[in-house]
Parts: sequence; C-alpha cells; structure tokens
Amino acid sequence: MSDQRTEPDGRTRHYGDFYGLTEPEGGGDVALVVGNCQAESLRIFLEGGGLTTVRLPPVHELTRDDLPQLGRWLARARLLVSQPVRDDYHGLPLGTAQLAAGLAPEARVVRVPVVRFAGLYPAHVIVRPPSDVSLVPPLVEYHDVRLIAEAAGTPLPDDALTPSVVRSIAESSLAELRKREAAHDTVVASDLFVPGGGDGPGADAGDGPGADVPRFDQMRTLNHPGNPVWTALAARVRDRLGLSEHVVDPGRPVLSSVHAPRERAVVDAWGLADEPTDHWVVGGERLGADEVRRAHLAWYADHPDAVAAALARHADTFALWGSA
Repeated sequence: MSDQRTEPDGRTRHYGDFYGLTEPEGGGDVALVVGNCQAESLRIFLEGGGLTTVRLPPVHELTRDDLPQLGRWLARARLLVSQPVRDDYHGLPLGTAQLAAGLAPEARVVRVPVVRFAGLYPAHVIVRPPSDVSLVPPLVEYHDVRLIAEAAGTPLPDDALTPSVVRSIAESSLAELRKREAAHDTVVASDLFVPGGGDGPGADAGDGPGADVPRFDQMRTLNHPGNPVWTALAARVRDRLGLSEHVVDPGRPVLSSVHAPRERAVVDAWGLADEPTDHWVVGGERLGADEVRRAHLAWYADHPDAVAAALARHADTFALWGSA
C-alpha cells in the first residue's frame, strides 16, 4: 500500500495492519486498544462481536515515525480503548486525551486501568534505577523485597511473610488500583480480586459472588493478568458501550511467558488448593529461585541506586513486611 512506512521487516510484518501491509479482517467498527503489553491482551478478547481490532505496538515503543500511521487509524476508529496515558508521553502526542482529539466526532473513548495486583505475589515490586531507567535485573524483571533488604544490609526474617502480611499487601494494592480507577473513570477491575466480588459484567468468567479469588490463574505475575481477567474486562468494556455480549476464547493463555513462584503464605492466606512452588517459569523453562537470587544480588552490587530507589518508592510495602 502507498502509506507503508518502510520496506517490510520483522516489526512491520508483526504489526502489518497498523503499517498498512494488510487490512484487518472483519466488518465491525474499528477499535484501537492503546497501552502497554496488557493492551494487546485486551484487544484479543475484544475482537469480533461488532468490533474489528487493530494490533498496535505498545505505546512505549511508538516513535515519531509511527505518528502518521497512528493518525490514519485514529481517523478510521469508532472506538478508542486506552490505559490512562499522560500528555506528551515520551515527548510525543500519545496521551489519551491527545489521541482522542484525533478521532472522528462520533467515536467513543473507554479507559481501562493498568492491572497490578500484589496479593498473589506480595514479595515483588517494580523499580527502575535512577541512573538508567531502562535497566532491569537479569533473568526476571521483578524485584523481590527480601533481596532488596538483603542487598541493603537489613535482611528480613525468614518467616517475615505471613498470611496476615499477604492480606495487608493485597488490600494496599487494591486501594491503589481503586484510586487509579476513580481518578481516570476507568472500567473497574479491582473487584475481580475480592472474595465475593466481580458480580458485574464478566462475572460468569468464574469471578462471581463467593468465588474462590484471588486465584493464581488470574495473575501470572504482579502485572501479567491471565485469561479470566481479560474475559471479565472485555465484557465490562462492551457493557459500558452498550454492546451485546461476546466472549472470545483465544485457545491459548495470554501474557503467559513468565510465571512467578507461588508462596506458601499466599496459598494459606486465600485458602487455595495449589501447591507452593520455588521456581519461575520463563519462556516455558523452569528457573530456580536460588539462581535468580544470586543473579539479582550481584546486579544490586553493581546498581546500588536501584536498591535505594526501591527502599524509597516502596517504603509502605517494606513497612508491611516489617510488621510481621
């Protein structure tokens, strides 16, 4: 097509519809889903039922060269589903409000939250070292508060994580998610992790009143929701738009490349039938927690600012651990 950005390469072929190499299938209204890696998962569960979705690069990977293609699709779209993105993100007009300004007058905007829930993985936090915010620790990108404390010279007791601490961290995490939902008027996700919650649209995905939640199939890591969450969120987006029910089964687990270890205290806190695990699963391969521990402690020795940043940013979390 004449509006193709470059000669096809791996990236342009992967996002072929976006770059004009191909045209999306389906005859429904064009819907764009914008955000981080979670946005693509939600897009999969929104496809069909009157909507034709377009696979977009994650918002943090968009470049100035991509703006013409993005503008072309915004002009065609009748629905923008977006995580809250601030104006001039990465120095580009990628904020939710800025994107909405490029839509046709009759198009609609629905905001969805970035889903983070710590109640299943209470030891994990996300930190970027101030010296270089692009840096992440080796093997897995999640930081463990126990390793941060050890690197800081103030190790936590071996029995610091208790069911009570798990529940406190879960509530703190949900309070933050509720705050973001209210601030941006997003579709609600927080109640999906509350026992007895999730009685709105999408409740038939296994999260109805009295359901056994939280559950490990809801979250693979701190910020990688599983299929039940996406089924429920897609239903709630459709409900907000007044669209008919439409359930998508992608035939595979999404956002499933990384699975975090499952702690005994978490199993006990929520009364789950799952067995604890002492390993990560990365790309289908088991990765022992001890191997991750050694690699991360060595990395912290080289990046002490990451330790300091973690202690400051997640002071409330460390306080909850210290109350065990």
